Amino acid sequence: MASDNYGRIDGWRDELTEWRRDFHRHPELAFEEERTSQIVTERLRSFGIEEVHHGIAKTGVVATIRSGSSDRAVALRADMDALPIHEQNHFGHCSTAAGKMHACGHDGHTAMLLGAARYLAETRNFDGRVQLIFQPAEEKDGGAGVMVREGLFERFPADKVFGLHNFPGVPTGAFATNSGPFMAAIDQFEIEVRGRGTHGAWPHSGIDPIVAASQVVLGLQTLVSRNVDPRRRAVVSVTMSHAGEAFNVIPEIAYLAGGVRSFLREVQDTLELGLERVVHGVCAAHGASAKVDYERYYPATINAPRETEEMTAAALSMGWEVDTEMEPLMGSDDFAFLAEERPGSFMMIGNGDSEMLHTPRYDFNDELLTIGAKYWARLAESQLS
Repeated sequence: MASDNYGRIDGWRDELTEWRRDFHRHPELAFEEERTSQIVTERLRSFGIEEVHHGIAKTGVVATIRSGSSDRAVALRADMDALPIHEQNHFGHCSTAAGKMHACGHDGHTAMLLGAARYLAETRNFDGRVQLIFQPAEEKDGGAGVMVREGLFERFPADKVFGLHNFPGVPTGAFATNSGPFMAAIDQFEIEVRGRGTHGAWPHSGIDPIVAASQVVLGLQTLVSRNVDPRRRAVVSVTMSHAGEAFNVIPEIAYLAGGVRSFLREVQDTLELGLERVVHGVCAAHGASAKVDYERYYPATINAPRETEEMTAAALSMGWEVDTEMEPLMGSDDFAFLAEERPGSFMMIGNGDSEMLHTPRYDFNDELLTIGAKYWARLAESQLS
């Protein structure tokens, strides 16, 4: 049965809201979360948590709350970084940093986990250790992977790891998840197409890299449709293109860049090899050459079945709705690095009818703050009962 003590979290609503809006006013990009991590560290210590570690992955914070004598441990993760987006909202807690905003709700994720930390530190109604991971750089450069490489789970052992993210379009306070592949892997590519520059009036005397690059873009559209089983999800998107500096000069080089998203390793392999084949083949057909830099950026987030059931059960025990058949998302999250190291699961909490993530008019729904804090507390207690 759920604890009767979760109601105390409702009394912190105004504090949690102020914390969240303060983070929103002062967004910080990947590995620059100095102010945010300092505030997180100070708050955790003010709750009476003695084991608070600052500086893993530069700006990351990990706190350990102990109770009882068990060696069991569970990890709860929140991300802290913002995005390089110019905010277009006009409320009182708008970003004060030009060109930066919390457009993905990490301000809310941080505040929710702080609320849970306060509750768990005050009540200690569990037997074992709760590891609270406040992670930098989710949006860029894979802060979770950096934390893992710097010994996260060796320094702060955990049997399982869980993540929670807000999601617009899901009813406020409802939850949604799926067992198995849940969020896509993201690979990044950069392509340099090299031709031979010439005057725009005499294209026959050069090799036009723009024409070759344009054909490459078209060719890449066949990678998924003609190489991947239609029952398996994948996306290839060219999102950047640049060539030339003058209207009367055919340039020497054209640049392309973009992303590849998939869920299964074999599909990932197929698309990487196919991209190389198409780029070099098309360029050769035009007498041009190409250089491809391909990076596997974030792996797919695969929800472990047992941990997904446990996340679902924790929400249901509090009377909240859970959609356990949410369609896998083509978006990516570096929580995947944590889930590769320990059994884990990632769940969405509904942000209601809000603007979509990564848009300049998005804002985190403050109604979720007490719900999310209660959820984290309930999950931790159910794991370590």
